[in-house]
Amino acid sequence: MDFMKPETVLDLNNIRQALVRMEDTIVFDLIERSQFFLSPSVYSQSKFQLGDFKGLFLEWLLLQVEQTHSQVRRYEAPDETPFFPQQLKPSILPPLKYPKILANYSDEINVNQEILNFYVQQIVPQVSCNDAEQEENSGSVACCDVECLQALLRRIHFGKFVAEAKYQADPILYKQLIENRDIKGIEESITNSAVESKILERLVVKGESYGTDPTLKYSQNPQSKVDPKLIARLYKDYVIPLTKKVEVDYLLRRLEDE
Repeated sequence: MDFMKPETVLDLNNIRQALVRMEDTIVFDLIERSQFFLSPSVYSQSKFQLGDFKGLFLEWLLLQVEQTHSQVRRYEAPDETPFFPQQLKPSILPPLKYPKILANYSDEINVNQEILNFYVQQIVPQVSCNDAEQEENSGSVACCDVECLQALLRRIHFGKFVAEAKYQADPILYKQLIENRDIKGIEESITNSAVESKILERLVVKGESYGTDPTLKYSQNPQSKVDPKLIARLYKDYVIPLTKKVEVDYLLRRLEDE
C-alpha cells in the first residue's frame, strides 16, 4: 500500500493486509497496558495541575503527543486521524502532496469521542491487572493509553478506505442505497460475517501467542497476560461496530463528492 498511488490504497486485499497488521499493534499495546493497575487518576480532570486544559489527564498527554507528532507530518498522512485536529502545530518538514483518495468531507467523519469513551470505560477496567491506584506509574499508564488510543483511532477510521473501495467497486448499488437513505442496506452490503469470524479467531490466536511466555507454551497454566478471548470480545463489541459506523457515515455522504 502506497499512499502516493491511490490504486494500491483502494485495493481491498491491501486493505485487509493493513488491518491484519494493525491487529498486531493493538494486541501488543493491550498487553503492555495490562502490566499496570487501573490508576483512576489518569482518567481524572482534577488530580493534576494542567493549567487551562479542561479534560482528563490522558487527554492532556494525548494532546501533547499529537502536537509533537504533527510537527513531523504525522497527521498529513491520509490514514491518520488526530483527536485534537484544531490544536495541531505546523510541520517543520516540507509538506507532501498526497493524491486525493477519499472524499472531500472525509476529515469530518470521525468517532473519536466514542473511541475514548469505550477505551476508558470498557477496555481499561478489563485489561488492568488491578483496579487500584498506582501513583508512581501514572505517567507510564498514560503513555500506554496514548499508544492504545492512537492504534484504535487509526484502525477504526481506516473504515473510510474500506467504504471508498467498496463504493468504487459498485457505484450503481451504492448510489441507489444512498439516494434511498437505506442505512440497513448499506450495513448489509459492507458486512462480511465470514471475514469477521476469521478476525476474531485470529485475535484469539495472536493473544495466546503474543501474551504468553514461550517457555510456558506447553504448560497447563500458560498465564496469558491478557485473556485472548477478551481481546476478541472487545473487537466484536466495539472495534468492528465503530468501524462500520465510520463506513456508513462516510457512504451516506458519498454523493456530495460526485
